[in-house]
Amino acid sequence: MVDKNKITQKISALRKEIQEHDFQYYVLDDPTIPDSEYDKLYRELVDLEKAHPELITADSPTQRVAPKPVTAFAEHTHSKPMLSLNNAFSEEEIAQFEKRIRQTLDNTDELVYTCEPKFDGLAVSIIYENGLFIKGSTRGDGVIGEDITHNLKTIASIPLKLREKAPKNLEIRGEVYMPIKGFEALNKASVTNNEKPFANPRNAAAGSLRQLDPSITAKRHLAFYAYGCTSELDCETHSEMMEKLKSFGIRVCPLNQLVKNAEGILKCYKAMLAKRDKLPYQIDGMVIKVNNFSYQKQLGFVAKAPKFALAYKFPAEEAMTELESVDFQVGRTGVLTPVARLKPVFVGGVTVSNATLHNIDEINRKDVHIHDWVIVRRAGDVIPEVVAPVLAKRPKNAQKIVFPTACPVCGSDITQAENEVAMRCMTGLYCKAQLIEAIRHYVSRKAMNIDGLGEKWVAQLVESGLIKHIDDIYHLTLEQLLKLERMADKSAKNLLEAIEHSKKTTLGKFIYALGVREIGEVGANTLAKHFKTMDNIFIATEEQLIAIPDIGPVAANHVMRFFHDKHNQQIIHKLIEAGIHWPKIPDTITHAQPLLGKTYVITGTLNQPREDIKAQLETLGAKVSSSVSAKTTAVIAGDEPGSKIQKAEKLGVSIFGQEELDKLLLS
Repeated sequence: MVDKNKITQKISALRKEIQEHDFQYYVLDDPTIPDSEYDKLYRELVDLEKAHPELITADSPTQRVAPKPVTAFAEHTHSKPMLSLNNAFSEEEIAQFEKRIRQTLDNTDELVYTCEPKFDGLAVSIIYENGLFIKGSTRGDGVIGEDITHNLKTIASIPLKLREKAPKNLEIRGEVYMPIKGFEALNKASVTNNEKPFANPRNAAAGSLRQLDPSITAKRHLAFYAYGCTSELDCETHSEMMEKLKSFGIRVCPLNQLVKNAEGILKCYKAMLAKRDKLPYQIDGMVIKVNNFSYQKQLGFVAKAPKFALAYKFPAEEAMTELESVDFQVGRTGVLTPVARLKPVFVGGVTVSNATLHNIDEINRKDVHIHDWVIVRRAGDVIPEVVAPVLAKRPKNAQKIVFPTACPVCGSDITQAENEVAMRCMTGLYCKAQLIEAIRHYVSRKAMNIDGLGEKWVAQLVESGLIKHIDDIYHLTLEQLLKLERMADKSAKNLLEAIEHSKKTTLGKFIYALGVREIGEVGANTLAKHFKTMDNIFIATEEQLIAIPDIGPVAANHVMRFFHDKHNQQIIHKLIEAGIHWPKIPDTITHAQPLLGKTYVITGTLNQPREDIKAQLETLGAKVSSSVSAKTTAVIAGDEPGSKIQKAEKLGVSIFGQEELDKLLLS
């Protein structure tokens, strides 16, 4: 009779031994047994589990590949945003980076940085609970990614079970990449099977992680290195945290090192650049981080990037090819961008056939002609660009590049504002090239507030032809919406209700929703209060607009061009015909404005949304600004206020709490 306890103990011992060998191989890079011996242990475990399937557990080394493909990727909201990094390309930018840090910090005679390779792969988040791998996701937009747990589990360098010293809850961040040997083997197999080979290891890694069938991912030779952790590990520095991760069984790049001051950064960068072509994986730069966590906290963040970190990119790769023709693309904000159509050339790991020429000034400055031989540059994910023509190879049939006089998409006039290099199609509401961006802004919360009409739905509606102009939003039917992919009956009905509800608005919100360049919420409300009706705005002259407080010459020019355009007027009239309406604005202000001339800044969490507080203060005559200055009357601070408090204290600006705000709103 089989002794079940002995079998259980044997399986447990095998798993533990295999996991220890994985740690020696992947984390310490110091294998203690030959591959053949490892394979024997693995085969013994497989056979025992096959004979006793009731003893199989999710953390077993044999359970990396899920038995069935998934049907779709679920969304995953990150516990903390996965931020991007700002880039540097020169020694001067590194010097400026350190200068900004020293200006913020005290006692920084000697700054310590950690320098790490910038892998050319995909950022992922991996979550462990009680030492077990439970979920993994892509970076996505930084806030919401895709759940790719089943694929990440196939990567042998990601442990399914952490070592005993690991904390109960752990979320690590790192990079999945495809080693160069694995990439070459994959492409060789693709060619043998008459399949299209991948352009570079990064694309191959991305395609592998987005396979619905994990058995395919398992064959793709992917690997992983951790570069951070969101969990509290009682560490004072980034380097100490990485050592702790390593002790838990997490793979950390051995090239990571500590340096002092900008001089150390530059020395490390040059050494890493020299190693670049000898590494078994692709890197496109070096990541620099202030090592001390307390310093990181003081430095904080800007937009979606930390102030304490930077990606120092390697020099771009270049190649030479023929510029065959030039097309002009219209972007979402109306900017015309000249695109060079090139004789295909392999550069920066991909075959390039298109490259940006930026704008007419750049074309003239570089003296680029059609049929020139040109130098093309590509760096990482950056759009390839034409660097310069090779004048010695200029052919006799070379032709000057001529900018169009009308929009290539809608035929409207194009303009070039004073002191601006970009040329634009100004018909923002009519031009199809600008339609998605125009709708996205129009339906946003601060504009017409059409809840449920997100960018994905907008894209589907435009691509399907259901929305050709903004006013088509108000003619959508339930039947049309239900034909959209993944649009359920309840969601469709809720969206139609939100569209109907948006018809009642204010003139200021409507003007803001139209997306006139240089006109924000304050400017839109100013125009509404001054002109009272849309018809008055249609005929306003530039001189009349400039005379309005807070409307400068640049904004006045944009307002006049936008509202004088016949196509835009046509769309606005159609919106009004569709039911958009607002209360009539009286000729004189009948209510008191006790806060006229005062300026407030709002920060932190208060007992009502900031937008509501802002609207109430503006009704009382106050201005609400996003930044603190010496002219600020007071900063209104709720719970967890930002850095605006420190700035107010430095400038001697008053700081109000909830109680003072309540008194203000009763003025």
